Amino acid sequence: MKYYTLMKPFALAFALLCGGMLQAQTLQDGQILVKEKLVERAGDELVINMTIDISQIQVPANRSVVCTPLIEQGDSICALPALIINGRERHIQYERSQRDSQDSNVFAIRRYNKKEQHFDYHTAVPFRQWMAQSEVSLVTDLCGCGWETLQNDKSNLFAVNLAKPEPLKPALAFVTPPVEEVKARAKEGSAFLDFPVNKIVIYPEYRNNPVELGKIRETVESVRNDQYATITEVYIKGWASPEGTYSNNAYLAENRAKALRNYVESLYDFKDARFTVDFEPENWIGLTKRVEASTLPDKDQILEIIHADEPKDWDARERKLKNLSSYPTILRDIYPALRHSDYVVKYTIRNFTVDEAKELIYTDPKQLSLNEMFQVAQTYEPGSERFNEVFEIAVRMYPDDPVSNLNAAMNAISIKRIEAARRYLTKVPASPERDLAEADILMLEGKTDEAKAKLESLRKTSVAAQAEDNLKQLETVR
Repeated sequence: MKYYTLMKPFALAFALLCGGMLQAQTLQDGQILVKEKLVERAGDELVINMTIDISQIQVPANRSVVCTPLIEQGDSICALPALIINGRERHIQYERSQRDSQDSNVFAIRRYNKKEQHFDYHTAVPFRQWMAQSEVSLVTDLCGCGWETLQNDKSNLFAVNLAKPEPLKPALAFVTPPVEEVKARAKEGSAFLDFPVNKIVIYPEYRNNPVELGKIRETVESVRNDQYATITEVYIKGWASPEGTYSNNAYLAENRAKALRNYVESLYDFKDARFTVDFEPENWIGLTKRVEASTLPDKDQILEIIHADEPKDWDARERKLKNLSSYPTILRDIYPALRHSDYVVKYTIRNFTVDEAKELIYTDPKQLSLNEMFQVAQTYEPGSERFNEVFEIAVRMYPDDPVSNLNAAMNAISIKRIEAARRYLTKVPASPERDLAEADILMLEGKTDEAKAKLESLRKTSVAAQAEDNLKQLETVR
């Protein structure tokens, strides 16, 4: 059931259809106005309500005006109950003659000339499908000729449109992710190995080493056991704390990192994988971060020593730290955390056919590139459940990638998940595609003017075709 509300009065030009003896001059200047209308389907009936304003016409006391509304569509026509507007004397005669009549197919009112007067017209007729797209007109009979004879002189009132409007379907612009010629990946971590004082040999059972070495083995094996992966490099970087001399710390950091490389290399056959060792003699970067996050009472003094231009000698800086009241706390709680070995296992994953990718996207999606996921999506009907799932999986696997977020936003718009679309777009840099997505959201929110302005600005961009499509939809809605 659909309602239609008249936004402003519809003027019905009231012209004389016959000269006769009807005082033509009195009616010629008048108008019948339809001020409100409501047309709706109620079950098997078409219900029509109109407020008819007859304030501007003058009807002589002994005359009548017969107004017959018609519903028309092509050759199909349905006459609605007539409205008879009587002068004073004619209305008295009409009431006497109709006192015992059961005819309900007409409405009759008396016209009080020179006074504001309205008539609420309500009727219902059997609904026919052609009425869904039709016109309502009015035949005004001043000569008693009958509405059938006077059809050529009818005046149009308004159009009836009961057809459900097509829902807006904003045009989308999915972006094809670039092809990764080499799908390079990496897994990384940090191991806090325990070494005896000034020693550079790894003792696997010493203190907490079993746990820390276990973390490294787990990372390496997770890649080695992946049938699709090939390890290309193992990178290890050793860090020492500022405790002790800089030269000795450099020796310890470098050789402890090499010891860890030798340990890992001895466990597995890495074939052609490259091993890279790096080291940082003293971890002042880590010290800065931990002090900044601490509640040490002389925190500002510590940071001033760390960031000062002088002394250049790092050992001299450490001696200045030793003079602070918090140094024992630093030595006990902070320095141990600065001694660690970072490791990165770099590897590549082979490329997959679309058929292979269609299986992996549900069983092991981390193996797939964004482009491979996109190719899987293209095998499904846009808007289908599988199509939507692919873009949701892609953005979970690549949560910070601009393309995965843009495509996820486009997909969210297609299923009217507006807030999700907005969230994805926060990770998409400025581009015509992002502007189009924002315009799509405005369309769905009913912000027609804002959407139109944004779409018009895209007419000479890479999304011009989609912008034009959306503008046509908005024009249809208007």
